[in-house]
Amino acid sequence: MGWMGIYASDTSLWSDPQYVRKLLMEAGVETTKGETPVVSWSSLPNTALLSIKYHQEKGKHFWHWIVFKRVGGDAFELDSASYLALNKRTDFDAMEPKWFIEVV
Repeated sequence: MGWMGIYASDTSLWSDPQYVRKLLMEAGVETTKGETPVVSWSSLPNTALLSIKYHQEKGKHFWHWIVFKRVGGDAFELDSASYLALNKRTDFDAMEPKWFIEVV
């Protein structure tokens, strides 16, 4: 069953940032407009959604969403991937984020 017309099986969740923006807005979470290229880990805001595992399939762009968080100078990521032993990650070298959406 979909919420707000959005279904987990819809691949647009991983190819169109407007879906996640719609979900966040409905939950009362404010974000900046647009997507910002990632320059470095240290340049990221304290809370952001990051696109990782960026790739193309049949000419369409896809990625995996993770949450980046910095608390008291310590940075980590929350990753929902089911194959991970721990969903809180600090192995930044293993990821190649393409862009981010800042959560304000």
